[in-house]
Amino acid sequence: MLRVGIDVGGTFTDVFAADGERGTVEIRKVPTTPRAPEIAVLDAVRSLLQRNRRVVEWLGHSSTIATNALLGQQGLELPRVVLVTTRGFRDVIEIGRQNRSRIYDLFVERPRPLVAREDRLTVKERIDYAGAVVEPIDEQSLAEAVEAVRERMPCAVAVCLLNAYANGEHERRVARELRERLQLEYVVCSSAIDPEYREYERFSTAVVSAALEPLVAGYLAALADGLKENGVTAPVHVMRSDGGMSEAWIAAKTPAALIESGPASGVIAAAALARRRRIERALSFDMGGTTAKAGAILDGKPEVVTEYEAAGATHSGRAIKGSGYPVRYPFVDLSEVSAGGGTIAWIDDAKRLRVGPLSAGADPGPACYGRSDRATVTDANVVLGRLHQTHLLGGTFPIDARRARDAIAMLGVQIGLGVEQTAGGIIRLIDAQMAKALRIVTIERGLDPRDFTMIAFGGNGPLHACSLAEELGIGRVVVPLHPGLLSAQGLLVVDLSAEHAHSVLRATGDTREEEIAQIFASLESRGRELLRAQGITDGEMRVLRVLDVRYSGQSFELQIEYASSLREVEQRFHNLHRSRYGYAVEDEIVELVNARSTVVATQPHGERSDHPCHPERAHTNVRATSKDRPNETRRLWIESSFVRVPVFQRDDLLPGGEITGPAIIEEYDCTTYVAPEWRARVLDEGTLSLRR
Repeated sequence: MLRVGIDVGGTFTDVFAADGERGTVEIRKVPTTPRAPEIAVLDAVRSLLQRNRRVVEWLGHSSTIATNALLGQQGLELPRVVLVTTRGFRDVIEIGRQNRSRIYDLFVERPRPLVAREDRLTVKERIDYAGAVVEPIDEQSLAEAVEAVRERMPCAVAVCLLNAYANGEHERRVARELRERLQLEYVVCSSAIDPEYREYERFSTAVVSAALEPLVAGYLAALADGLKENGVTAPVHVMRSDGGMSEAWIAAKTPAALIESGPASGVIAAAALARRRRIERALSFDMGGTTAKAGAILDGKPEVVTEYEAAGATHSGRAIKGSGYPVRYPFVDLSEVSAGGGTIAWIDDAKRLRVGPLSAGADPGPACYGRSDRATVTDANVVLGRLHQTHLLGGTFPIDARRARDAIAMLGVQIGLGVEQTAGGIIRLIDAQMAKALRIVTIERGLDPRDFTMIAFGGNGPLHACSLAEELGIGRVVVPLHPGLLSAQGLLVVDLSAEHAHSVLRATGDTREEEIAQIFASLESRGRELLRAQGITDGEMRVLRVLDVRYSGQSFELQIEYASSLREVEQRFHNLHRSRYGYAVEDEIVELVNARSTVVATQPHGERSDHPCHPERAHTNVRATSKDRPNETRRLWIESSFVRVPVFQRDDLLPGGEITGPAIIEEYDCTTYVAPEWRARVLDEGTLSLRR
């Protein structure tokens, strides 16, 4: 019986399959097919099953399809969407906030609205902030709106009425008319997707969901059909941006929750490793083929934020407000930069070496893949000797080292540097960009990176981890087994969950404990119902209760776990506010903004490293004879000259053994560079611990 995780990245699609009965794992990395990502997924699964002839009992999946569609990828064009809103508010999604993504640019343009102005329709109705009906729906205006939708024949409709977070009855009435009269399949109510106040963010979240639902639902349906044709009958479980998972039929209804699906699974896997290794403060560093992501993990839990700008611009890893489409849904807090193995190096008009933000992606890929002449970070690592000179992926993926050298030489000629010096400059520039991302999730959050252990993964993370750790003063780096497939591994240990929110908007002094208990009970009932529909029993569920809290007059909130009383919530809020911002105002009114309930069903093997289906347990079971001698040596460029260093195969390393840098450790999906003055120790289950 196989448990399979499939992560679709920008460059590679990763497959990780664990066999609980045999105690083995099977892994695959195949080039992603961006215009039709299910093709690479099905090819990898077909190859896996043809070789093993086993039954898939669990299938977890993470994908970049939602992000790519919002970014305008060819072949993933967004469908036509109609917005139905309260009369007088058709332009809310275009007016937005006063944020300017580039303050001093007189010609800055806001993101193109996902709904054209002629497709924004209105109905006459009004509900006030407390949920009371001020003006019932005008039947004539509703009939006119329905007919206008009929004329446009959109793929999806977003229904976003004023103050619907407090009372969604009017929205449900409009949606019911659209479904019954027009037989529309995709109708999204903002009160169902995002029942929180702040109209612009709620409208935007609903519109993004409506635009993505036909694409995501179609993709997941095509994937499920393709899997069934190949003998896979297990339901597809999809990773969400908040670090939870749900079956595909549920995920398709909330596609905005999938925007950061892939990166989230890597952080969740890193958090599970941190808990097993008893690492209180961990810094996840995931460098793939297209981007690099960083996230902080405190006491085994990744940091989570409640809002995100989809398809927005970033600056040194910071999301630029006003540059994208606000989506109000829990997201694992990540800083992301365009820094991957495929990031392209170039020379600007001032004859300066630059790296990024453009990426060669999976097609054509780096120059060393044989289909391009543009130099990338991967090409620089090949030239410096850090990567194998003839192949990757255990010999199945050929590498053209001469082509990589020629591509970098073309850059070097323009700036008067040799090939190795230019390659070294590319590495230093990309490391500087990634160091900024790591600082954002630590120093800019009031955290000292020197207190953290870095967990490095992704196909390129362990290659750059030592230099980044030195830059930030981090003394220890942990490299898990199969780091290039950790996001796919993470899909085997992610919990099923259901998160719901309710707007409160009351001071703690005006709120009775019974009211909060009743709100949470209602939210938890909805969450339990969703998990039961996925085959989970009540005994397998646990509940997390969180309140969004602020001082009266503030425009931002902090999340406080609710355990026993509102008085305790107040005190914990003061303490958190003091630690985060340096002060607390304990005589100020404290307001409750939202109540959030998450019902979780933990996968039984997720935290047990002795479980036969656990990835690390499976790997140790199949290790054959081991040795701690290098398989070969290789010329490695260090500082200003080549040095011959040992090259080890990771599968051959004995637990307890140590390797002194400089050295290279290779495995199927990744290469780890042990820098000078660093030592690598093999831990009991095969994890590498690097210390300076």
